[in-house]
Parts: sequence; structure tokens; C-alpha cells
Amino acid sequence: LPEENLSVNTSTVKGSQFLPPLFEFSGACAGCGETPYIKLVTQLYGDRMIVANATGCSSIYGGSAPACPYTVNARGEGPAWANSLFEDNAEFGFGMNLALKQRREKLAQLVKELQGETCTEGTSDVLQEWLDNMDDAKGSKRAAAKVKELVFKPAGHECSSKAAELKKQIAEMADLLVKKSVWIFGGDGWAYDIGYGGLDHVLAMGEDVNVLVLDTEVYSNTGGQSSKATPTGSVAKFAAAGKRTGKKDLGMMAMSYGYVYVAKVSMGASQAQLMKAITEAEAYKGPSVIIAYSPCINHGINMGKSQAEAKKAVESGYWPLYRYNPDLALEGKNPFILDS
Repeated sequence: LPEENLSVNTSTVKGSQFLPPLFEFSGACAGCGETPYIKLVTQLYGDRMIVANATGCSSIYGGSAPACPYTVNARGEGPAWANSLFEDNAEFGFGMNLALKQRREKLAQLVKELQGETCTEGTSDVLQEWLDNMDDAKGSKRAAAKVKELVFKPAGHECSSKAAELKKQIAEMADLLVKKSVWIFGGDGWAYDIGYGGLDHVLAMGEDVNVLVLDTEVYSNTGGQSSKATPTGSVAKFAAAGKRTGKKDLGMMAMSYGYVYVAKVSMGASQAQLMKAITEAEAYKGPSVIIAYSPCINHGINMGKSQAEAKKAVESGYWPLYRYNPDLALEGKNPFILDS
């Protein structure tokens, strides 16, 4: 069902599962630890998502020819998805966000101009409601429906020819009325290694983008080579005797900026903590990065129990669950919450 027709809280684990997944029938390995995270994100935000996807497993099962598992809801709304190069995906997503920001500023300008030209009772209130809520997800959805009704209704008597032209221009940009949710997907080979310079730059820019790092701790798509996400002692391609150096702490590095939302999650260990992290990250008006523990066939485990493996990683103390929310610091609270 569409979210507005549900009487349940869709930000809870149970409530979220009443929303249709807009990611279906991917060509991932059976038991893949990455795809459940993507499926969940599309349930929550898929009707207004724009996805920049780094090359890797997530782009191969996500959109390589001839099939794309991203789909649409009953209203024809779904994720807009594009695959970048391996190394520049963060910048790719940042560029999408920048273009959206500039176009929506133009749209807001047109709406304000139409306010000054309108003579129909109630029209100004409809336009002001959208201006007040344009950067709020649910608020912009409600207001967008009213603005669309206003600009798409059959042309009648207008106060001026300029008002008619402004309505036409707003109608042409109607897809931007609802606040978009910009996501940057990629694996640890991209985020920790080859694309790290770009990722660091984008996080430092302070813009409203959401990064989902699907951390399998190896280069999964090319056969399991070690990366900077691979922990000490792990046996992987090019590390047959065990990796000698430690795992890079991407979360700590991102938190050091102080204005980046950071979370470390594991679906198999705590679905409730995962839901909190995703909803907080998406609502945060700034850069966010979610580092998701993702068991992989290259680990040599029983992939029928990948969620159980994710749970063990947390229970053993290897993979701590935490959230770092800069908004809490503004309230005088500790922004760091250690969930496990």
C-alpha cells in the first residue's frame, strides 16, 4: 500500500514491511548480505529515491544488462538509478544532489512569482504550504499533490498571461515538487580504497546525501581480494597467510568531522537499530554514512545462514553497533550512542 494509506508507523521494523519493496529479483548470490539492506531502503524511500551506484557487486546485481531489479509502485514511482565508475561514485551522487538543489531553487522562485500573480482564493495558501515544506519529505508530498492539482487543472481565466506561463513552467518541473532522497551505494573496495578520496571530499562538503557502504570486507565482485576493510588475520586472495594490517576505521574518520551522521549496523544482529540508523540518516539535513555488515560467499560460510553470521559478528564484540548523530550535539547531548 502507499505509505499515506497505512495506519501503521512505517519507521518501525514491523511497520516498514507493509511498504512494497522496489528492489526485486536481483541476480545476487543466494544469501547475499548486501541486498537486504537495499531492499529495505527502497521500501522506505524508493518512491522518491535517486541512486548513484559504484561499480561492484551492487551494480552488477543492481542494473547490469539485460535486467534491472529496481521497479515501481502502483503509481509508477520508483528509484532513479545509475551506475558510476568505480572510483568517482561519491562525486557522481554529489553532482546529482547539486543539480537537484539548483533546479528546486529555481522551482521555488517560480512558485513565489506565481504567488504574486494569483487572484484565486486559497491559491496563495497552497503555494505557501509547499514553500514551507519543500525540504520535508512527508510535508512536500502532501503539498505537492495540491500544487499539481493547481497547475495541471484545465486552463481557465487567469489573472494574467504571466500567471498562465508560470503555471506551465511549474507543471514542467512537477517531478521536483517532492523532496528527493539521494543515495550513494557502494562496497568497501570503493568506500575504503579506490573511491575513498572522493567519498571523503563529498562528506566534508556538508550536503544532504546518504551513503550506504555494503561492507563485505573483501573485493567481492572480483573474487575476494583483501581491501582496507579486511581485518587482521583474515585469509583472502593476496593475503593467503592472513592479512598483516588492521581494518581501516571508516566510521571514526567520518565522525571526526563532527557534522557527518555515521552509523554502523548489522541486520542480523539488530533490525530495530538498523531502522533507527536509516531513518535518522535520511532525515538528517547533511551528509550521512551507514556502514552495513554484509556476509559474503567469499567468506566461505554457509550462505543459508548469512543473517546468523551477521548476528555472531556483533555478539562476539567484533562489529560494534553505534550511531553518531550531530543533531544531538545541538541539543547539548552526547552525539555518540553505542547500541551494542
